[in-house]
Amino acid sequence: MSTFEIVALDPFDAPMFDAWHAAYFVAETHGREGTAAPWQLEELRVLMQQPSGRNWSAGWCGLVAGEVVTAGWLQTPLLDNLERASLSVHTVPDARRRGHGTAMLAHLEQVALDRGRMLIGAESSWGYEAGADGVGEPGPEFLRRTGYDLALSDVQRVATLPVPEEVLGRLAAEAAPHHAAYSLRSWSGRIPDELVLGWAELTASIATEAPTGGLELEPEVADVAMVREQEDVVARQGRAKYNTVALDAEGAVVAYTDLATTIHEQGRAYQWGTLVRRAHRGHRLGLAVKVANLRLLQRERPDITRLVTYNAEVNEHMIGVNEQLGFVPVARLGEYLKRLA
Repeated sequence: MSTFEIVALDPFDAPMFDAWHAAYFVAETHGREGTAAPWQLEELRVLMQQPSGRNWSAGWCGLVAGEVVTAGWLQTPLLDNLERASLSVHTVPDARRRGHGTAMLAHLEQVALDRGRMLIGAESSWGYEAGADGVGEPGPEFLRRTGYDLALSDVQRVATLPVPEEVLGRLAAEAAPHHAAYSLRSWSGRIPDELVLGWAELTASIATEAPTGGLELEPEVADVAMVREQEDVVARQGRAKYNTVALDAEGAVVAYTDLATTIHEQGRAYQWGTLVRRAHRGHRLGLAVKVANLRLLQRERPDITRLVTYNAEVNEHMIGVNEQLGFVPVARLGEYLKRLA
């Protein structure tokens, strides 16, 4: 029987990278062909080739007879959450239950330890009907067996676009009296210079202001340079951003939402973040910015017919907003945590 070998991924070696991504893609979509939302090949290639000031990341190939059967990936923050690392392990279906995933996981955990990281995060997706804890599902069971605990349960939801204008108009009108002291501003592409600092400060807080369950996250460092760095990466990945903010009377950014499309997936868009500053909640700003941003997307991209989002199951307010916009649950995502000895 051929032995299992782990080798470092060279993101500039095109055949190697393509094989690594193919293993990841097959594993990530297996059994979830209608709902999976994997990274596309060129999106990941750009991410792995582009040095980042915010995160260090690297990949590894698990080989059997020279063929990639397991894809491993590890990321460690560089500016904040310096005890943490995030990892993923994907083994192609035909090579499972042979210890390959376990061997790759142990390798990634050792690299994390070598980098001084003790708190390790991982994710797994499964069908919606399997329930919030994913009992019996391959990914959740693998993580439980290797010492990871479910820290936060999310639901993936999808909306069919376009949302009728009469629905958006009604929701905007219902929200408007509650945020008369605020103004909304929408745009596509790069963040205007006069808004970028406020954007950086607000988006840096989403890791702790949004529901986090037992994830033990620290606030991120707000850094305009990192916002601009991400915008450059997004452009190189073939993605386009659509953004809306709410501004208070002094012009400060107090709420935001953003959507992304990609040239690598026709007809599909992704909801990224949505957050309202704690002191400004209760004015229906979350609904207002999401409606305005959806109007922007539908106006500029009428070809988009499917919008994907994720919400923590405990985030009842945002789930209610999304249900009003027509989102329906299709799958689940678990965020897991392990503290290494």
